[in-house]
Amino acid sequence: MTDAQETAAETTLRTTGGAPPDDLPPAPVPLLEPREGIPPVTADADTLAEVIATFAAGHGPVAVDAERASGYRYGQRAYLVQLRRAGAGTALIDPVGCPDLSGLGAAIADAEWVLHAATQDLPCLRDIGMVPARIFDTELAGRLAGFARVGLGAMVENILGYALEKGHSAVDWSTRPLPEPWLHYAALDVELLVDLRDALEDELERQEKLEWAHQEFAAIAAAPPAPPRKDPWRRTSGMHKVRRRRQMAVVRELWTARDRIAQRRDVSPGKVLGDAAIVEAALALPGDVRALTALNGFGHRMNRRQLEQWQAAVDRARALPEADLPQPGQPVAGPPPPRAWADKDPVAAARLSAARAAVTQLAEQLNLPQENLIAPDTVRRLCWEPPAEPTTDAIASVLAGHGARPWQVDQVTPVLTAALLTPPA
Repeated sequence: MTDAQETAAETTLRTTGGAPPDDLPPAPVPLLEPREGIPPVTADADTLAEVIATFAAGHGPVAVDAERASGYRYGQRAYLVQLRRAGAGTALIDPVGCPDLSGLGAAIADAEWVLHAATQDLPCLRDIGMVPARIFDTELAGRLAGFARVGLGAMVENILGYALEKGHSAVDWSTRPLPEPWLHYAALDVELLVDLRDALEDELERQEKLEWAHQEFAAIAAAPPAPPRKDPWRRTSGMHKVRRRRQMAVVRELWTARDRIAQRRDVSPGKVLGDAAIVEAALALPGDVRALTALNGFGHRMNRRQLEQWQAAVDRARALPEADLPQPGQPVAGPPPPRAWADKDPVAAARLSAARAAVTQLAEQLNLPQENLIAPDTVRRLCWEPPAEPTTDAIASVLAGHGARPWQVDQVTPVLTAALLTPPA
């Protein structure tokens, strides 16, 4: 029995007034303190060496979490790393003081790393030298097991019966020194992660989905870093209002200037200039600083030098020759947006409708989200360009070619084959 299970059992024995009705779950027990208290923050090489030795001597899976300063700092770097392992306890590590954690990563390389929503933390962990060979993602495990709420707090409460305090999830983790309540929260985030992993493993095995989960975890661990996004300025919020190429050029120039300033100052781009202000300037095309000042987002809080730098970006866009203006849309790799299928290829649209219905029905039967059963983009690509002979083997080959895992291919190939072979109504 784990520490958490023992504590839960003791809590049940202490309850007075008889057992609750069968249809009412017991109230969650607030998780107030880490088992060994809040460890000191590791922020120097000597202390880090001690942590590395301690975790290398530990045993079993390692709970891993990272805190970033999204919305406050530029980029997605880690500002705190939390770990917990049986025989080692909990460690809190400051990646600012210890920017290279490759030695720690190597020390626990043979262990399974337990993370919640692994794809969010793995990029920033990779940047400081921590790259796992094996993982267990408790959020993804919850999705595969059919849980409706897969946030860490909800899952710890529903599965283990504990209530986590989540009040500091969106704070500025680049703050130094970190306040004790934040460290308290951070330590508790890994306190029960291995217990949650064990419970989810049992549930997945009961549902005969454990091998599916292992394939998903292996794919995440083996995935290469995401390539830089092409034309990231096009993702400016409110971009759908910008229709003319000259206006798009203004968005591009302002976005690029903002990003350069944000990177130099190490602050979130939104704190330098909001997306709404960028779009406002693009639509208005102000001819001078006075006109720019009248726009929302460029008001009295900006000094003359700041206004001039933004106007200079607008002026650069206004001066571009037509040939250098951005095109209205990015080249689309793969099929067009589904809303255009009925006009471009009605037969393909019918295939997609049948395939989506089949995937939806199967996902409901298997009690998991459709997007975890098979990526929607994979279904679209299959339906837009199906194999000449839509046999089971041919469709399975297409799915695997688009990155579907073996378990996904096994589950969806029969229903997608039937959907593609069904003549349109």
